[in-house]
Amino acid sequence: MKTILILLSCNLFSIRSFSQSQAQMNQQADAAYRKADQELNRTYQQILKDYRTKTVFLQSLKAAQQRWIQFRDAEMKARYPAANSLVEYGSFFPVCYSNGLEELTKARTRQLRVWLTGIPEGDMCKGSVKVAGSK
Repeated sequence: MKTILILLSCNLFSIRSFSQSQAQMNQQADAAYRKADQELNRTYQQILKDYRTKTVFLQSLKAAQQRWIQFRDAEMKARYPAANSLVEYGSFFPVCYSNGLEELTKARTRQLRVWLTGIPEGDMCKGSVKVAGSK
């Protein structure tokens, strides 16, 4: 009996030490999205710097980025269309929403990084992307 009580109290202690409040989970998910967004912005700014002489490309990139932001927002609206999201999707909605934003943002960052890392020499479809290893 004493062993059972000790095991139960250890389990309760471990559960309590690892539990988080909903607010903490919301904050962590939001922080992860903001970190991804900062990386996207750093990547975008570096492209603007590296391709500063390619004005036609930069105009197109800026337009594409504006449209990507519209896509991102529309995608999230499609995922969670309810007018009152907390009522419809529950208290975990802020975490899910931030996770979705993070996922889309990381994917966009990967797409943009191609302009920084370049593609192999000889790729006939490189378009405006530089050759890997060149400045």
